[in-house]
Amino acid sequence: MSQKLKQDIQIGNNIRKLRKQAHMTQEQVTAHLQLQGIEISRSSYSQIECGTYNIRISELIALANLFQVDYNAFFEDLNLSTEIENIK
Repeated sequence: MSQKLKQDIQIGNNIRKLRKQAHMTQEQVTAHLQLQGIEISRSSYSQIECGTYNIRISELIALANLFQVDYNAFFEDLNLSTEIENIK
């Protein structure tokens, strides 16, 4: 029996925007994360940006450090009330 999981709030587009503002490729981001001890492949990172992989807190912390942003940057321009209704 297979259970389909509902998508949670999507922050992947904001992560992609931050990466592009930093003028980095996905490969460069994953290399930096790996140097910080985060075990992640470029494929998994790509899935984070696409919203098909649930990001771990350790990855979010490492990305905030890498991009030198506050955590609010990940949730910028999200209509959280609409997103929450979509996952119910």
